[in-house]
Amino acid sequence: MKQIRPVERVLRAYPTVEGAGVRLHRAFGSYEVPQFDPFLMLDDFRAPHPESYLAGFPTHPHRGIETVTYMLKGYVEHEDSMGNAGMVNAGDVQWMTAGSGIIHSEMPKPVNGQMGGFQLWINLPHSHKMMDPRYQEITQDQIPTVSPRKGVKIHLICGSIQGINGPVRDIIADPEYLDVSLAPDAIFSHRVKEGYSAFAYVIGGEGTFDPDEGYQMNNRDLVLFGDGSRVYARSSGRGFRFLFFSGKPIHEPVAWRGPVVMNTNDELRLAFREYDDGTFIKKRT
Repeated sequence: MKQIRPVERVLRAYPTVEGAGVRLHRAFGSYEVPQFDPFLMLDDFRAPHPESYLAGFPTHPHRGIETVTYMLKGYVEHEDSMGNAGMVNAGDVQWMTAGSGIIHSEMPKPVNGQMGGFQLWINLPHSHKMMDPRYQEITQDQIPTVSPRKGVKIHLICGSIQGINGPVRDIIADPEYLDVSLAPDAIFSHRVKEGYSAFAYVIGGEGTFDPDEGYQMNNRDLVLFGDGSRVYARSSGRGFRFLFFSGKPIHEPVAWRGPVVMNTNDELRLAFREYDDGTFIKKRT
């Protein structure tokens, strides 16, 4: 019998302000390091009012991490030091590997008055923190939808289900990223590699991740799973939608200041000194 991962911790996303004044909800961040290793942060920037987000995230640097932007509504305009510019539209994913350094801006915009999405930060191991920056730009029509059982629909961003692979490939943390929707009274059961970190973030409806206690989770609740070989979820009569993530822990020291995550404080000081003196961006090898 496969061991179902227990719910180890439940968190509630809390309001915070980032960028030039964007009001969002943070599911977890620096205070939780290293519980979600290799994941560093998950921000939920779904917002009903334009004044909550139009100030956006003007030009800023990143080094030592990957950022993953997934849009549900509206879009994000982006521009960077590599000469890239464009939009991440509803249903699209932008998987950016900052590596040795990138400077960019991200400006959320509404469509028909609506805007919302998520940004996940993933740590890079010391061996890859100074790798060349890169993007994987994934449009909605490239993301397969998988229905492994009745009442279960999964948008497969990264990972593999029933021999179908998500479009995001070759990521250091060997991650999974699933957008899971359950019809009323449906069950989700999914195999996860043992020893990998795993968590789920609820974005709609109501349900449970515990087959015994049945504690009901709602929008903006997050669960961190203990170890095991399988995760479980069951929806209530309202249906249930959540994002599911798993990845291979790095088990390295984390030195984190703003948009830069390294292994030591000396590396942080060097990164910001280079940003100040104009040598932050490295020539690609």
